Amino acid sequence: MSKRVEIVNSFYNEINEDIRLGRSRQGQLEYLTTMNYIHRFVKEGDKILEIGAGTGRYSIALAKEGYEVAAIELVERNLEVLKQNSEGLENIQAFQGDALDLSRFEDDTFGMTLVFGPMYHLYEEWDVQKALDEAIRVTKKGGVIFVAFLSVYAILFDNYLDGSLAAGLEENFAEDYKVKHFAEQLFTGYDIAEFEGLFTGKGVKYITTAAADSVMELAEGRSDFFMSDGEFDLFVKYHLATCEKRELLGASSHLLYICRKE
Repeated sequence: MSKRVEIVNSFYNEINEDIRLGRSRQGQLEYLTTMNYIHRFVKEGDKILEIGAGTGRYSIALAKEGYEVAAIELVERNLEVLKQNSEGLENIQAFQGDALDLSRFEDDTFGMTLVFGPMYHLYEEWDVQKALDEAIRVTKKGGVIFVAFLSVYAILFDNYLDGSLAAGLEENFAEDYKVKHFAEQLFTGYDIAEFEGLFTGKGVKYITTAAADSVMELAEGRSDFFMSDGEFDLFVKYHLATCEKRELLGASSHLLYICRKE
């Protein structure tokens, strides 16, 4: 087992990933935003692949909408929950697997490919490029690819403004403030332009980059945070209207890079 796989398994074996997208306003906003964008681009009859499917929140929802879905998950514990949660759905298949090897699938198979976890935990340049190339390979020409990633700036703001700023800067930036990526990080974050640059020359056409959860992680860290259902609905409406604004992207913990295979 590689160090990367060991670190990822160790982390997800200690948390309940199945409740992450529903237990907080941040998770709820991330889910609603992501599904909103999926529905903008998915076409009737599309076969969908989700790589890094976790416990299947997106895959199962899309299968219930009638799409044929294949879900790949690295962590066996998450995969077990995914299979339990999808019992009775004949149009979803779940496999244990790694984003770096999608050899079970032929080229040009899926109308939509969702990469919703792997890029948080890939650190070596070769691994990053391999995961992107595999996702593109299995997507049909004209198909849409979603890749989720983390903002390094949100990681710093959300986790290290509690007296541990020096540690946060050392963890995520070099002395000249260039972004660092290394296995012991657990979660690796990106500068927005840096991440977008990963797709240069890859045979895809850029559509957009969108913030998935805005400043919700930072806001929910405040002891006085409260948002009623009505206020949350209002914020969702505002967020969906502004989440592609470049000046807001870096403050969002989770982001979506969306492109179309040429």
